[in-house]
Amino acid sequence: MSEKKLYRVGELSGEEPAQTQYKSTPFKKARHPEPYRFEVNLSAEAGRMQSKIGVVSVNIPGFSPVKLYCDEQPPVGEDTAPPPLAFFSAGIGFCLMTHLTDILNARKIQVDSLKLEQRIVFRTNLGHMREHGYMTEGGCDVVETHVMIQSPEPEEKIQDLLNEAENGCMAHFALRNPIPWSTRLVYNGKESISHSSPDDV
Repeated sequence: MSEKKLYRVGELSGEEPAQTQYKSTPFKKARHPEPYRFEVNLSAEAGRMQSKIGVVSVNIPGFSPVKLYCDEQPPVGEDTAPPPLAFFSAGIGFCLMTHLTDILNARKIQVDSLKLEQRIVFRTNLGHMREHGYMTEGGCDVVETHVMIQSPEPEEKIQDLLNEAENGCMAHFALRNPIPWSTRLVYNGKESISHSSPDDV
C-alpha cells in the first residue's frame, strides 16, 4: 500500500504574524468621504528545501490569522503545498470576484451564474540560464481575465457591474498602477540593503 502524500494549503493560526521590523497600523473606521485603509500582514520562514510557512492576517476586526504552506515542484521542492505564484494568481482572481459579488448584491442585480477564468504568463531564467553565468531574472508578461456571467439583466447593467468591480478591486489596482514599494535586507541584525520606488511613483 502506497504512503499517502501530505499536501497542505493552510489552516487557522493561533498567532498573529510576527513583527520585528515594523509595526502594523491599527484599523480605524473611516468617515465619509475618506476611504477605509487596512493592512494585510505576513511573516514567513523558510524550511527544508523550498518549503515555506507563513502567517497572514488582515487587520480588519473579524478576520482570523491564517497559516499558509508553500513549496515548489521536484527536484528543487517536494510538492507538499502550492507554489507562491499560485497564491498570487488566485488572490487576483478571488479579489475581483469578491467585488463582483459585493456589488451585485448591494445593487440587487440578478446573476444566475458567475464564473472567472484567468491566465497569467510568467517568465524566468531560473533552472536553465544560471549554469551559463546569468543572474536570476523573472517577470510577468500578461494577466488575462475572463468573467462569464449569466443574467436576465440588460447587458449594459452587467457591463457597469464589471467596470465598477474592476475599479474597486485593490489587486487589479496594484497590477495596473505604479505603487510605492520598499525592500530591506537585515543581515545579522543590521540593515544591509534598502531599496525603494522612485519618489515620483
